[in-house]
Amino acid sequence: MKILIQKFGGTSVKDEESRLAAEKHIIHAVSLGYKVIVVVSAIGRLGDPYATDSLLAMVDGEKTYLDLRERDMLLSVGETISTAVFTNQLKKNGIHATGLTGQSAGILTNEDFGQAKVQKVNTSLIYEYLKINDVVVVAGFQGVSEHGNITTIGRGGSDTTAALLGAAFEAECIDIFTDVSGMMTADPRLVEKAQFLQVVSYNEVSNMAHEGAKVIDPRAVEIAQQAGIPVRIRSTYQPVTDMGTLITNSEMQSVPQRLVTGIAHVPHLVQFTIETTEALQESLFNLLAQSGFSLDFINIFPGKIVFTLPQAISGKAKELLYDQNVTFATRENCAKVAIVGAGITGVPGVTAKIVTAMSELQIPIYQSADSYTTIWILIEEKKLKQALNKLHEVFLQTNDY
Repeated sequence: MKILIQKFGGTSVKDEESRLAAEKHIIHAVSLGYKVIVVVSAIGRLGDPYATDSLLAMVDGEKTYLDLRERDMLLSVGETISTAVFTNQLKKNGIHATGLTGQSAGILTNEDFGQAKVQKVNTSLIYEYLKINDVVVVAGFQGVSEHGNITTIGRGGSDTTAALLGAAFEAECIDIFTDVSGMMTADPRLVEKAQFLQVVSYNEVSNMAHEGAKVIDPRAVEIAQQAGIPVRIRSTYQPVTDMGTLITNSEMQSVPQRLVTGIAHVPHLVQFTIETTEALQESLFNLLAQSGFSLDFINIFPGKIVFTLPQAISGKAKELLYDQNVTFATRENCAKVAIVGAGITGVPGVTAKIVTAMSELQIPIYQSADSYTTIWILIEEKKLKQALNKLHEVFLQTNDY
């Protein structure tokens, strides 16, 4: 049995026109002899009646009085509705299909509501349905605990569902359909000369996704990499023969060596600087962790720690620090820029190029860090577009390396 996973995001199932475009890709896969497991997200985005954020808004948003279990019960409804609507369309158009919730599909999780971890995928029921159907439609983003409680697996969870099913069924490929034709070297809304990427490695995509490129959830990439299954980022609205961006390792040898693969960014950050003693550092990190804050861009110095938090939750962090009589300073309206590329490893002068580029634009660098494949800098958000275009020009529009 040849199995293909096709995941369609919220914009790909938002209306009948979009769903018909998605259907063409399913029909094409079936015509090639595949059994197709389709994973769907909730319909549309905020403002659309059954989008996840719209459902949350019905119960007072992030200030909801529901506990996490009840919240998951509500938020899972969006994908369930999407599954039923999409399955109905497929059947109406003569495609042999059936729809399943995450629970029916055998996606078993723990009870860490809102960000549940998948512990097992029971494949038996889907296999039975694939024997008599060409397509099984599965609600993404959701599963069930051993106690029968509905759970959700976090933002980007439909990508993760697709990757988990791909691994469990040893699929030939995982197709992630969205409203863009593939991965770009930078956000084309900000960088005019952003280029299409035909082939990218798992690690590069994972790094770019972690650093703000929203084309695919990084957890899905990591699952696919561990299972050795190629992933394609494709557009729902392009022809069925357009294969988009291939994410793999085996094909990378055929691509000319490149220093930088892409430039990602995360806006709306606040930088915190706290003067500390060694004892206070340990207690502060424990306090912030116990309060649910996931710190980013952490630099630790003798007598000082520096980190960033999203602007949306920075107010709560400030309140916590005030309550603990901790003296701190903040820098508002920051953005993190990440220069990502497997070719960076061991190449001298990359950081010097970044510093020179920012100096030419008179853009201060407030923080920096690096790994084998990524270099990060923190800058003023109002200079973000300038910085992205300059760095793209330096690393992706010249042949200096």
